[in-house]
Amino acid sequence: MSEEKIAMSLRIREDMKLAMKAKEKEKLSVIRLILAAIKQREVDERIELDDQQVLQLLDKMIKQRRDSIEQFDKAGRDDLSAIEQQEMLVIQQYLPQQLTETEIAQLIDDAVIASGADGMKDMGKVMAILRPQLQGRADLGAASQKIKAKLS
Repeated sequence: MSEEKIAMSLRIREDMKLAMKAKEKEKLSVIRLILAAIKQREVDERIELDDQQVLQLLDKMIKQRRDSIEQFDKAGRDDLSAIEQQEMLVIQQYLPQQLTETEIAQLIDDAVIASGADGMKDMGKVMAILRPQLQGRADLGAASQKIKAKLS
């Protein structure tokens, strides 16, 4: 496996060592969750994850935390919501810089033009173009809503 393919996993492992030395219990706990999720997927699929696959996994973890935060807030469990928010902050450190609303809108416009989309029936074509560009850099659910609004 080439160095560039496992760079993100190595960075996460190095950060785990640093968190251990600095006695950052919360950060260490989240990093261990990330590494466990990576290992689980590698074992399940009998592969070694590359950076793109790790990015997808981290994106999924962020989405899970967003959903949990929403549910905890509805239930009035601010204590649990705060824990999820802290975990989300640690996970986001490993994601690329987030796109701005303007950048997302421009990518959506470009994808609609490139796919020749002219209605909701072409939503899949647009998402197929956008998913690799937005992965880990924007909330795909929010982008999906913007695409629906544009195609309607």
